[in-house]
Amino acid sequence: MELLETQDPEKRKLIETSARHKQELEREIKDVSERGERMLKNALIIGGVLAATYLLVSRVSSSKKKKRKVVKQAQPAVDHDTDQEEEPSAPSLLHGVGERLAGAATVFLMDLAKEKLSDYLKNKKADEHSEGSEYTK
Repeated sequence: MELLETQDPEKRKLIETSARHKQELEREIKDVSERGERMLKNALIIGGVLAATYLLVSRVSSSKKKKRKVVKQAQPAVDHDTDQEEEPSAPSLLHGVGERLAGAATVFLMDLAKEKLSDYLKNKKADEHSEGSEYTK
């Protein structure tokens, strides 16, 4: 039966065309899934960096607020008649190093997020241009 189908040139041509279309569709599906996977990975990386930066900044900034509130609440009531004023204590060296380290980490993570976002947008723009050129053919 197959011998008869392949002997007819019209049927043979249709079968070859069908096989070629099938391969092209499979290739396009593979490309689309790879692009989607890349976009998802980039989105997860960017989201993770932003979340980590947010947590880091919120911890650093909230620890200052908590310390100040605790200090204000822990102070006993002072007579307003006395002239004694408490001098604020100077921040410790460790506190300064921690703030600088947190600032540097924030800058690094934001820079990494910016690079990933930039790469993602460039890839998306390049993909749009390549898709547009396929449709104009």
